Amino acid sequence: MRNVTKDNITDVFKGYMADDMAPRTREIMSSLVQHLHDFARETNLTHDEWRAGIAFLEGCAAIETEDRHEFVLASDVLGLSSLVDMLHSKPEATSSSVLGPFHVSGAPPLAYGGDMKRHYGGPILLAEGTVKDVDGNPIAGAELDIWQTAPNGLYASQDDEQETFSFHGLMTVGDDGRYAFTTVKPVEYTVPSDGPVGDILRACGRHPWRPSHLHYIITAPGYKSLVTEIFPEDDPYLDQDTVFGVRDDLVMTYVEKPASAFPEGLELSGKISDETFLHVEFDVTLAAAE
Repeated sequence: MRNVTKDNITDVFKGYMADDMAPRTREIMSSLVQHLHDFARETNLTHDEWRAGIAFLEGCAAIETEDRHEFVLASDVLGLSSLVDMLHSKPEATSSSVLGPFHVSGAPPLAYGGDMKRHYGGPILLAEGTVKDVDGNPIAGAELDIWQTAPNGLYASQDDEQETFSFHGLMTVGDDGRYAFTTVKPVEYTVPSDGPVGDILRACGRHPWRPSHLHYIITAPGYKSLVTEIFPEDDPYLDQDTVFGVRDDLVMTYVEKPASAFPEGLELSGKISDETFLHVEFDVTLAAAE
């Protein structure tokens, strides 16, 4: 095509695509370029602004490492990660929420009632619940991949002072679908803002704070995997999460209880006689696989 103009370049691009390309690839690429070109036309994008956009992408690539996923973080703070989550959440199941850039695969096994707090200071939190199907039946053998920040607000992958799998655990539930573990009360924290994503936040006049939360990935044969987070109702950033991860059904309540109320048979039983603990009961519902 010799006579390419600002008005026909989008159609010219689509015409260059091969007839035998995968239909879904054609759909995605056609829509992507359509919106990208419309964005440039609508905003009358300048060369300096185009170069700034390229510099942002190059900046993300420059600091991207195995432990620092700046592109994922960009997707998170722009709301894209949460939008994709919401597009594919099942209304009958627990809502999904962002995976985030700090998950570490291969966490060690965590027994029912096991402890992730270990030597760290801070309030003890007992989290428990049942993994169920949409009819309320327990899902035997479901697997929970659990992780969170340390009390300093950093994930293990961000902090050289922590072990690789600090505050990470992998639990398999029994026939009753029950899970239970102890940990330290999570804290609110800031997403990394020392890179290109931080520049975006500052340019928009936005803060980098996330409300405190626990991360779960729940899997079970025959069910749709769920990536989610749960948030306490009294967190100061609950209504202004910088990555848009909060959903109504993911908000829970910490209940303070005396040490004497701590359940028998868990790893910390008999070890918290001089202090209270926080307790939360949060059930998870999985939808059947499609």
